[in-house]
Amino acid sequence: MLRNQKNIYLLFFVLLFAATSVFAQKSTDDNIVCFVYHRFGDDRYPSTNISINDFEGHLQYLKDNGYNVVTLGQALNLLNSQSGVPGKTAVLTIDDGYKSFLDNAMPLLRKFNYKATLFLNTKQVGNKDFVSWHEVKGLMDEGIEIGDHSHSHAYFVNNKKDEIVPKFKNDLKQSQEIFIKELGFAPDLFSYPYGEYTNSMKEVLKELGFRAAIAQNSGVISGFNDRYALPRFPMTGIFSKIEKFIEKANMKALPVAIAPVVDPVLLGNNPPILQLQVKEPDLINTNYLQCFVGGATGCTIDYDSTKRIITIKSNHTLTARRTLYTITAPSATNPNSWYWFSYVWIIPTKY
Repeated sequence: MLRNQKNIYLLFFVLLFAATSVFAQKSTDDNIVCFVYHRFGDDRYPSTNISINDFEGHLQYLKDNGYNVVTLGQALNLLNSQSGVPGKTAVLTIDDGYKSFLDNAMPLLRKFNYKATLFLNTKQVGNKDFVSWHEVKGLMDEGIEIGDHSHSHAYFVNNKKDEIVPKFKNDLKQSQEIFIKELGFAPDLFSYPYGEYTNSMKEVLKELGFRAAIAQNSGVISGFNDRYALPRFPMTGIFSKIEKFIEKANMKALPVAIAPVVDPVLLGNNPPILQLQVKEPDLINTNYLQCFVGGATGCTIDYDSTKRIITIKSNHTLTARRTLYTITAPSATNPNSWYWFSYVWIIPTKY
Protein backbone atom coordinates (compact mmCIF):
# COMPACT_ATOMS: atom_id res chain seq x y z
CA MET A 1 0.00 0.00 0.00
CA LEU A 2 2.80 2.42 0.96
CA ARG A 3 4.67 1.67 -2.29
CA ASN A 4 1.52 2.34 -4.30
CA GLN A 5 1.06 5.66 -2.53
CA LYS A 6 4.67 6.60 -3.29
CA ASN A 7 4.17 5.70 -6.93
CA ILE A 8 1.02 7.81 -7.09
CA TYR A 9 2.83 10.79 -5.53
CA LEU A 10 5.75 10.32 -7.92
CA LEU A 11 3.40 10.22 -10.91
CA PHE A 12 1.61 13.34 -9.65
CA PHE A 13 4.84 15.36 -9.41
CA VAL A 14 6.02 14.14 -12.83
CA LEU A 15 2.75 15.25 -14.40
CA LEU A 16 2.84 18.54 -12.48
CA PHE A 17 6.38 19.23 -13.67
CA ALA A 18 5.44 18.42 -17.27
CA ALA A 19 2.39 20.65 -17.16
CA THR A 20 4.37 23.46 -15.57
CA SER A 21 7.01 23.16 -18.28
CA VAL A 22 4.37 23.40 -21.01
CA PHE A 23 2.80 26.52 -19.54
CA ALA A 24 6.21 28.06 -18.82
CA GLN A 25 7.25 27.89 -22.44
CA LYS A 26 3.89 28.90 -23.95
CA SER A 27 4.34 32.60 -23.37
CA THR A 28 7.73 32.65 -25.06
CA ASP A 29 6.98 30.36 -27.98
CA ASP A 30 3.40 31.25 -28.86
CA ASN A 31 3.56 33.85 -31.61
CA ILE A 32 0.85 34.08 -34.26
CA VAL A 33 1.41 36.59 -37.03
CA CYS A 34 -1.86 38.05 -38.30
CA PHE A 35 -2.58 40.03 -41.48
CA VAL A 36 -5.56 42.12 -42.58
CA TYR A 37 -6.71 42.61 -46.17
CA HIS A 38 -9.66 44.45 -47.73
CA ARG A 39 -9.79 44.51 -51.54
CA PHE A 40 -8.00 42.22 -53.99
CA GLY A 41 -7.07 43.28 -57.51
CA ASP A 42 -9.27 46.38 -57.35
CA ASP A 43 -7.16 49.32 -58.52
CA ARG A 44 -9.99 51.80 -57.94
CA TYR A 45 -9.11 51.96 -54.24
CA PRO A 46 -5.32 51.69 -53.87
CA SER A 47 -5.29 52.56 -50.16
CA THR A 48 -7.20 49.37 -49.29
CA ASN A 49 -6.19 47.16 -52.22
CA ILE A 50 -3.58 44.48 -52.81
CA SER A 51 -2.66 43.19 -56.25
CA ILE A 52 -3.48 39.58 -57.02
CA ASN A 53 0.20 38.89 -57.74
CA ASP A 54 1.27 40.30 -54.39
CA PHE A 55 -1.36 38.28 -52.55
CA GLU A 56 -0.27 35.11 -54.30
CA GLY A 57 3.30 35.95 -53.30
CA HIS A 58 2.21 36.12 -49.66
CA LEU A 59 0.57 32.72 -49.82
CA GLN A 60 3.53 31.20 -51.65
CA TYR A 61 5.93 32.48 -48.99
CA LEU A 62 3.80 30.97 -46.23
CA LYS A 63 3.69 27.65 -48.07
CA ASP A 64 7.41 27.59 -48.91
CA ASN A 65 8.39 28.38 -45.33
CA GLY A 66 6.18 25.88 -43.56
CA TYR A 67 3.63 28.17 -41.94
CA ASN A 68 0.54 26.70 -40.33
CA VAL A 69 -2.27 28.94 -41.67
CA VAL A 70 -5.35 28.94 -39.43
CA THR A 71 -8.47 30.99 -38.81
CA LEU A 72 -8.56 33.49 -35.96
CA GLY A 73 -10.82 31.20 -33.95
CA GLN A 74 -8.39 28.31 -34.41
CA ALA A 75 -5.52 30.59 -33.38
CA LEU A 76 -7.29 31.43 -30.12
CA ASN A 77 -7.86 27.72 -29.50
CA LEU A 78 -4.12 27.12 -29.93
CA LEU A 79 -3.26 29.90 -27.48
CA ASN A 80 -5.66 28.39 -24.95
CA SER A 81 -4.40 24.85 -25.40
CA GLN A 82 -1.76 23.16 -23.26
CA SER A 83 0.18 22.13 -26.35
CA GLY A 84 0.53 25.73 -27.52
CA VAL A 85 1.16 27.06 -31.02
CA PRO A 86 2.90 24.68 -33.46
CA GLY A 87 5.92 26.26 -35.13
CA LYS A 88 5.25 29.14 -37.50
CA THR A 89 1.57 30.07 -37.47
CA ALA A 90 -0.27 32.75 -39.46
CA VAL A 91 -3.82 34.11 -39.65
CA LEU A 92 -5.33 35.78 -42.71
CA THR A 93 -8.21 38.16 -41.97
CA ILE A 94 -10.36 40.12 -44.42
CA ASP A 95 -12.55 43.08 -43.50
CA ASP A 96 -15.80 44.28 -45.12
CA GLY A 97 -16.65 41.43 -47.49
CA TYR A 98 -15.97 43.00 -50.85
CA LYS A 99 -16.77 40.97 -53.96
CA SER A 100 -13.12 41.03 -54.91
CA PHE A 101 -12.40 38.66 -52.02
CA LEU A 102 -14.73 36.06 -53.53
CA ASP A 103 -13.68 36.68 -57.14
CA ASN A 104 -9.93 37.22 -56.79
CA ALA A 105 -8.71 35.97 -53.41
CA MET A 106 -10.71 32.77 -52.97
CA PRO A 107 -9.28 31.06 -56.07
CA LEU A 108 -5.81 31.52 -54.56
CA LEU A 109 -6.88 30.36 -51.11
CA ARG A 110 -8.32 27.24 -52.75
CA LYS A 111 -5.08 26.71 -54.66
CA PHE A 112 -3.02 26.76 -51.46
CA ASN A 113 -5.73 25.08 -49.37
CA TYR A 114 -5.74 27.95 -46.87
CA LYS A 115 -8.61 29.19 -44.72
CA ALA A 116 -9.27 32.76 -43.59
CA THR A 117 -11.51 34.82 -41.30
CA LEU A 118 -13.93 37.21 -43.02
CA PHE A 119 -15.43 40.09 -41.02
CA LEU A 120 -18.73 41.43 -42.37
CA ASN A 121 -20.60 44.67 -41.68
CA THR A 122 -24.15 43.45 -42.11
CA LYS A 123 -25.58 46.64 -43.60
CA GLN A 124 -23.51 46.18 -46.77
CA VAL A 125 -23.96 42.45 -47.39
CA GLY A 126 -25.66 42.00 -50.76
CA ASN A 127 -25.07 45.57 -51.88
CA LYS A 128 -23.02 46.52 -54.94
CA ASP A 129 -19.37 45.42 -54.63
CA PHE A 130 -20.17 43.24 -51.60
CA VAL A 131 -20.83 39.52 -51.25
CA SER A 132 -24.41 38.30 -50.77
CA TRP A 133 -25.66 36.15 -47.91
CA HIS A 134 -25.94 33.23 -50.32
CA GLU A 135 -22.28 33.69 -51.24
CA VAL A 136 -21.34 33.97 -47.56
CA LYS A 137 -22.93 30.57 -46.94
CA GLY A 138 -20.90 29.14 -49.81
CA LEU A 139 -17.72 30.59 -48.32
CA MET A 140 -18.56 29.03 -44.96
CA ASP A 141 -18.96 25.65 -46.69
CA GLU A 142 -15.35 26.06 -47.85
CA GLY A 143 -14.11 26.68 -44.32
CA ILE A 144 -14.09 30.48 -44.24
CA GLU A 145 -14.73 31.72 -40.70
CA ILE A 146 -17.22 34.59 -40.30
CA GLY A 147 -16.79 37.45 -37.83
CA ASP A 148 -18.79 40.57 -36.95
CA HIS A 149 -17.60 43.93 -38.27
CA SER A 150 -20.59 45.88 -36.88
CA HIS A 151 -23.80 46.71 -38.76
CA SER A 152 -23.19 50.29 -39.84
CA HIS A 153 -19.37 50.41 -39.94
CA ALA A 154 -19.64 53.76 -38.17
CA TYR A 155 -17.03 55.98 -36.54
CA PHE A 156 -18.25 55.08 -33.06
CA VAL A 157 -15.57 57.09 -31.24
CA ASN A 158 -16.92 60.29 -32.85
CA ASN A 159 -19.92 60.16 -30.52
CA LYS A 160 -20.01 61.98 -27.21
CA LYS A 161 -18.40 59.93 -24.48
CA ASP A 162 -21.70 58.99 -22.82
CA GLU A 163 -23.23 58.02 -26.19
CA ILE A 164 -20.51 55.63 -27.38
CA VAL A 165 -21.65 52.61 -25.36
CA PRO A 166 -25.41 52.74 -26.09
CA LYS A 167 -24.87 53.41 -29.81
CA PHE A 168 -22.22 50.72 -30.13
CA LYS A 169 -24.34 48.21 -28.19
CA ASN A 170 -27.44 48.90 -30.30
CA ASP A 171 -25.43 48.54 -33.49
CA LEU A 172 -23.97 45.24 -32.30
CA LYS A 173 -27.36 43.84 -31.36
CA GLN A 174 -28.63 44.74 -34.81
CA SER A 175 -25.74 43.00 -36.56
CA GLN A 176 -26.05 39.93 -34.35
CA GLU A 177 -29.78 39.63 -35.06
CA ILE A 178 -29.10 39.78 -38.80
CA PHE A 179 -26.37 37.15 -38.56
CA ILE A 180 -28.75 34.83 -36.69
CA LYS A 181 -31.49 35.42 -39.25
CA GLU A 182 -29.25 34.89 -42.29
CA LEU A 183 -26.70 32.33 -41.07
CA GLY A 184 -28.30 30.77 -38.03
CA PHE A 185 -25.66 31.92 -35.55
CA ALA A 186 -24.08 35.05 -34.10
CA PRO A 187 -20.29 35.35 -34.54
CA ASP A 188 -18.23 35.67 -31.37
CA LEU A 189 -15.27 37.40 -33.03
CA PHE A 190 -15.31 41.13 -33.76
CA SER A 191 -13.28 43.51 -35.90
CA TYR A 192 -13.41 47.21 -34.99
CA PRO A 193 -14.38 49.44 -37.95
CA TYR A 194 -11.32 51.49 -38.96
CA GLY A 195 -9.48 49.77 -36.12
CA GLU A 196 -10.92 52.34 -33.70
CA TYR A 197 -12.10 51.44 -30.20
CA THR A 198 -12.39 52.63 -26.63
CA ASN A 199 -12.02 50.68 -23.41
CA SER A 200 -15.79 51.02 -22.92
CA MET A 201 -16.38 49.34 -26.31
CA LYS A 202 -14.21 46.43 -25.21
CA GLU A 203 -16.40 46.03 -22.12
CA VAL A 204 -19.52 45.93 -24.30
CA LEU A 205 -18.05 43.08 -26.33
CA LYS A 206 -17.26 41.14 -23.17
CA GLU A 207 -20.77 41.76 -21.83
CA LEU A 208 -22.37 40.49 -25.04
CA GLY A 209 -20.32 37.31 -25.01
CA PHE A 210 -17.76 37.98 -27.73
CA ARG A 211 -14.69 35.80 -27.49
CA ALA A 212 -12.19 38.33 -28.82
CA ALA A 213 -11.84 41.48 -30.90
CA ILE A 214 -9.24 42.55 -33.39
CA ALA A 215 -7.99 46.01 -34.29
CA GLN A 216 -5.56 47.32 -36.91
CA ASN A 217 -2.65 48.28 -34.69
CA SER A 218 0.36 46.40 -36.06
CA GLY A 219 1.78 43.52 -34.11
CA VAL A 220 1.86 39.81 -33.41
CA ILE A 221 -0.76 37.86 -31.48
CA SER A 222 0.54 36.09 -28.37
CA GLY A 223 -0.37 35.27 -24.81
CA PHE A 224 0.66 38.80 -23.83
CA ASN A 225 -2.14 40.49 -25.82
CA ASP A 226 -5.40 41.96 -24.63
CA ARG A 227 -7.90 39.57 -26.25
CA TYR A 228 -10.18 42.52 -27.07
CA ALA A 229 -7.51 44.53 -28.90
CA LEU A 230 -5.62 41.91 -30.87
CA PRO A 231 -3.07 43.27 -33.37
CA ARG A 232 -2.56 42.52 -37.06
CA PHE A 233 -0.42 43.87 -39.86
CA PRO A 234 -2.24 45.79 -42.64
CA MET A 235 -1.40 44.52 -46.12
CA THR A 236 -2.28 47.32 -48.55
CA GLY A 237 -0.35 49.63 -50.86
CA ILE A 238 3.40 49.63 -50.37
CA PHE A 239 3.02 47.57 -47.18
CA SER A 240 1.81 44.60 -49.26
CA LYS A 241 5.06 44.21 -51.19
CA ILE A 242 6.68 40.85 -50.60
CA GLU A 243 9.72 42.21 -48.75
CA LYS A 244 7.43 43.99 -46.26
CA PHE A 245 5.31 40.88 -45.89
CA ILE A 246 8.34 38.69 -45.17
CA GLU A 247 9.61 41.18 -42.59
CA LYS A 248 6.27 41.13 -40.74
CA ALA A 249 5.80 37.37 -41.10
CA ASN A 250 8.96 36.85 -39.06
CA MET A 251 8.18 39.29 -36.26
CA LYS A 252 7.51 38.20 -32.70
CA ALA A 253 5.31 39.76 -30.04
CA LEU A 254 7.08 42.16 -27.70
CA PRO A 255 6.49 40.66 -24.21
CA VAL A 256 4.70 43.66 -22.72
CA ALA A 257 1.39 44.78 -21.26
CA ILE A 258 0.09 48.35 -21.06
CA ALA A 259 0.68 49.81 -17.60
CA PRO A 260 -1.43 51.56 -16.56
CA VAL A 261 -4.30 50.81 -18.95
CA VAL A 262 -5.07 53.90 -21.01
CA ASP A 263 -7.83 54.70 -23.48
CA PRO A 264 -6.84 54.95 -27.16
CA VAL A 265 -9.04 58.03 -27.65
CA LEU A 266 -6.81 61.02 -27.03
CA LEU A 267 -8.71 63.71 -25.16
CA GLY A 268 -6.03 64.97 -22.79
CA ASN A 269 -2.31 65.65 -23.03
CA ASN A 270 -0.88 65.68 -26.53
CA PRO A 271 1.61 64.18 -27.16
CA PRO A 272 0.54 61.28 -24.94
CA ILE A 273 2.82 59.12 -22.82
CA LEU A 274 2.62 55.33 -23.09
CA GLN A 275 4.06 53.03 -20.46
CA LEU A 276 4.57 49.30 -20.96
CA GLN A 277 5.33 46.64 -18.37
CA VAL A 278 7.92 44.19 -19.68
CA LYS A 279 6.80 40.67 -18.79
CA GLU A 280 9.82 38.64 -19.87
CA PRO A 281 12.88 40.93 -20.12
CA ASP A 282 15.23 38.02 -20.83
CA LEU A 283 13.62 37.59 -24.26
CA ILE A 284 14.74 40.95 -25.65
CA ASN A 285 17.84 43.12 -25.76
CA THR A 286 16.56 46.21 -23.97
CA ASN A 287 19.71 48.14 -24.87
CA TYR A 288 18.41 48.42 -28.42
CA LEU A 289 14.78 49.37 -27.87
CA GLN A 290 13.45 51.58 -30.67
CA CYS A 291 10.32 53.69 -30.96
CA PHE A 292 8.46 55.14 -33.92
CA VAL A 293 5.55 57.56 -34.26
CA GLY A 294 3.35 56.97 -37.28
CA GLY A 295 6.10 54.83 -38.77
CA ALA A 296 8.77 57.53 -38.46
CA THR A 297 11.40 58.45 -35.89
CA GLY A 298 10.79 61.38 -33.58
CA CYS A 299 10.11 59.95 -30.14
CA THR A 300 11.76 59.45 -26.79
CA ILE A 301 12.02 56.01 -25.23
CA ASP A 302 13.26 55.11 -21.77
CA TYR A 303 13.59 51.79 -19.98
CA ASP A 304 13.58 51.44 -16.19
CA SER A 305 15.24 48.05 -15.67
CA THR A 306 14.34 47.97 -11.97
CA LYS A 307 10.61 48.43 -12.51
CA ARG A 308 10.78 46.87 -15.99
CA ILE A 309 8.83 49.81 -17.43
CA ILE A 310 9.23 51.18 -20.97
CA THR A 311 8.11 54.81 -21.37
CA ILE A 312 7.45 56.27 -24.84
CA LYS A 313 6.50 59.79 -25.86
CA SER A 314 6.36 61.53 -29.22
CA ASN A 315 8.63 64.55 -29.66
CA HIS A 316 5.82 66.45 -31.36
CA THR A 317 2.07 66.95 -31.09
CA LEU A 318 0.00 64.26 -32.79
CA THR A 319 -2.08 65.70 -35.63
CA ALA A 320 -3.47 62.71 -37.55
CA ARG A 321 -6.74 61.00 -36.71
CA ARG A 322 -4.92 57.73 -35.98
CA THR A 323 -1.27 57.54 -34.94
CA LEU A 324 0.67 54.45 -33.95
CA TYR A 325 3.32 54.33 -31.29
CA THR A 326 5.49 51.38 -32.33
CA ILE A 327 8.19 49.78 -30.19
CA THR A 328 10.66 47.18 -31.44
CA ALA A 329 13.57 45.31 -29.88
CA PRO A 330 15.97 42.61 -31.10
CA SER A 331 16.04 39.18 -29.53
CA ALA A 332 18.43 38.77 -26.61
CA THR A 333 19.94 35.72 -28.32
CA ASN A 334 19.51 36.43 -32.04
CA PRO A 335 20.08 39.99 -33.32
CA ASN A 336 18.31 39.10 -36.58
CA SER A 337 15.08 38.24 -34.77
CA TRP A 338 12.85 41.18 -33.78
CA TYR A 339 9.96 41.81 -31.41
CA TRP A 340 7.17 44.33 -32.13
CA PHE A 341 4.36 46.18 -30.34
CA SER A 342 2.08 49.02 -31.52
CA TYR A 343 -0.53 51.14 -29.79
CA VAL A 344 -3.00 53.36 -31.61
CA TRP A 345 -3.97 56.88 -30.52
CA ILE A 346 -7.19 58.32 -31.93
CA ILE A 347 -8.20 61.98 -32.20
CA PRO A 348 -11.95 61.92 -33.02
CA THR A 349 -12.03 65.55 -34.18
CA LYS A 350 -9.65 64.76 -37.04
CA TYR A 351 -10.89 63.36 -40.36
